[in-house]
Amino acid sequence: MMRQQGFGGFQQGYNSLPDALKWILTLSVGVYVVQAFGTWIPVADQTFNRWMIDWLGFEATWPTYVMQPWRFVSYIFLHGSPFHLLFNMLWLFFLGRAVEESLGPRTFLVLFLGAGLGGALLSVILGFLAPFTVMIGASGAVYGIMVVFAMMYPRTPMMMLFLPPIEARYLVAGIIGIDLLLLGSADGVARLAHLGGALSGYGLFKLQQQGTDLSGWVRSIERLWSEPPSGKKRRRSSRVSDATILEEQEEVDVRREIDALLDKVAKNGYDGLSKEEKRRLFEASQRK
Repeated sequence: MMRQQGFGGFQQGYNSLPDALKWILTLSVGVYVVQAFGTWIPVADQTFNRWMIDWLGFEATWPTYVMQPWRFVSYIFLHGSPFHLLFNMLWLFFLGRAVEESLGPRTFLVLFLGAGLGGALLSVILGFLAPFTVMIGASGAVYGIMVVFAMMYPRTPMMMLFLPPIEARYLVAGIIGIDLLLLGSADGVARLAHLGGALSGYGLFKLQQQGTDLSGWVRSIERLWSEPPSGKKRRRSSRVSDATILEEQEEVDVRREIDALLDKVAKNGYDGLSKEEKRRLFEASQRK
């Protein structure tokens, strides 16, 4: 009975996650499960896990990153150990939800993938500062989300082991400072990815604050997949435009409602919300 209740609680919590965060967590865990089983599957003279890392991990060497551009994204979803995966997914789970519920799934996806891409690019530009190694993991992308969270909720207290609560802006700044100090260490490539992700997250969110609609980049890709045949494009264009306008207005209304509730959470904590406000926050996040 307790097991069923525990699984039901986990399933309910999982289903309540916003869309992009749920997709990223599911894909990352799923890929690692394949990696774990792949350590027992031989492929030629190596394991399947090793083959995945060799073909999907990021290599900041010329001309690999030019001839195999998928590595700029694929490396984000590979991890080297259960603790590597757990560390990244926990940070993403605790900080990413507030970011996505405030900005929407498309903008969140741009921030996450953009930060991961920035981590890879910085390792290409400054790779001479660290010994070469194949890079895997979502750390750079997670650092980008950490920076965005600290920019949105700078005074929110955050807890770490053996430390008192620290405001988000100071904690995130301290973590980035440690990476700067350890840049010349043996894992310098990972430090470059962290710093590149943090810089990219900062830059992308600044663009968002200055009026750039990051979600529009995703919409452009979506329209490529949903574009009608050329012969029917003229007849359907007005309806597509009207639907897009209505969808955008609905997202703005939902975002404003969530922002007001999240501001209250930042000041008084989640328990400071009334039962009705908690229900509205949950339903608003589901609508997004």
